[in-house]
Amino acid sequence: MVDLERVARFHGVLYHDSMGGAGGGFLREFFRYVDLPIEVRPIREEPHPLFHGVNPEPIPSNLGVTQEIMASVEPPSVAVATDGDADRVGVVLPGGRFFNPHQVLCVLAFYRHSKGLKGRVVKNFAVTWLLDRLGERLGFRVTTTPIGFKWIKGEFLKGDVSLGGEESGGIGFPEHLPERDGILASLLLLESIGATASGPAEQFKEVEKLVGFTHAYDRLDLPLERPLDLSRLLEPRPLAGLVPVGVDTLDGVKWLYSDGWVLFRASGTEPVVRIYVEARSPDLVRALLRESRAFVEGV
Repeated sequence: MVDLERVARFHGVLYHDSMGGAGGGFLREFFRYVDLPIEVRPIREEPHPLFHGVNPEPIPSNLGVTQEIMASVEPPSVAVATDGDADRVGVVLPGGRFFNPHQVLCVLAFYRHSKGLKGRVVKNFAVTWLLDRLGERLGFRVTTTPIGFKWIKGEFLKGDVSLGGEESGGIGFPEHLPERDGILASLLLLESIGATASGPAEQFKEVEKLVGFTHAYDRLDLPLERPLDLSRLLEPRPLAGLVPVGVDTLDGVKWLYSDGWVLFRASGTEPVVRIYVEARSPDLVRALLRESRAFVEGV
């Protein structure tokens, strides 16, 4: 599943933040096992019952240690972070910039298509629409599911799928397992760097150029004092100067705009409403989040 000859063309250092979880040491020992001289520098490798004081979710708020280390690192080195059970992946680039899961998914879909893997790409309802546009340009189908990897797994079992993923960093490959795997996702990302001689950010810029859309994204979790009545959100409103062009209710309520979207979804596991936003620029994402929050708190 991993082209070791291409991986061997990676000439940087791979930093692996296992966040005190189950993935500690795995990448380093993998390269030792296959006899590849790739240097892996561990971060928070020691198993820890409290995950070194953070929630073991590979998102920026929990990756400060890794971002600080990467701030002074030069390309082509890269950092990957795996969560507590190592089925999710986060990526930190040289300079300390977080490379979000939407971007990782786009890079892997683009790269695997170039290798001849032409099956469907499966994504959940909160994942970037760049994948849909990439599929239109390259000729692969994109299937959108409700949020939760069990829905993506169901599509894996139907067949004709190249990969599937979610906005939280869970990425799976059906030729491996009908489940997420942060270790394999890390190795395939490294393979893409070796094969293209381009870092993840450069590969993602190719995707943006191909589809004609620049990507920015963020999420906000708001605590709920009472259940949110999503039916009151079914009529989309103008936000941040954008006029709505539609609404989608596959899972939660998504307001659609020509330059972005806003998804409102009550968590199924904790008393919060999540607001997901994708737009053309970070400034527009911040404005949409700010006005969406004000709207929800006023409902």
